[in-house]
Amino acid sequence: MTRIGRAFLGIALALSLAGPLAAQEESEEPAPTVELPPPIYEDKLLRLAEILGSLSFLRELCGEDDGAVWRSEMNALLTAEDPGPQRRQRLVARFNHGFETYNAVYRSCTPSAVRAIGRYLKEGQALASDVRSRYSQ
Repeated sequence: MTRIGRAFLGIALALSLAGPLAAQEESEEPAPTVELPPPIYEDKLLRLAEILGSLSFLRELCGEDDGAVWRSEMNALLTAEDPGPQRRQRLVARFNHGFETYNAVYRSCTPSAVRAIGRYLKEGQALASDVRSRYSQ
C-alpha cells in the first residue's frame, strides 16, 4: 500500500469510521424508530462512502490485495456513525454505487484506473481530515 493509502486509512480510522456491502438484514417486525436528521457533514460522509466503494473495486482490479480493507473502513464508518436504518441505507448505497460504477466499465487495470485511485486517495484523505477536524468532539 502506498504512503498516501496508509495515511488515508489512518485518517479514516481516526474518524472512527470482494464486492459491494450487503444491506443489513431486516427483522420480521422492526421496532418503529424515529430517524434523526442527518448530521451537517452528511454530504461529506456520503462522498467518502462512494470513494471507499470505488477504491474497493479499483485497488483489487489493479493488483492490490486490499479491497477488503476499504470495505472494513466502510464498516468502521457505519459502526462509528451508528446511523438509523434510512441513513445507513443511503451510506451503503453510495458505497455500492462507487463499487458498481467501475465494475460496470472496467475489466482490467488501465492508466485511467490508476489515476482514479490516486485522485480518490487524495480526496478521501481530505474529506476524512476535514470531517475529523471540523466535527469531531
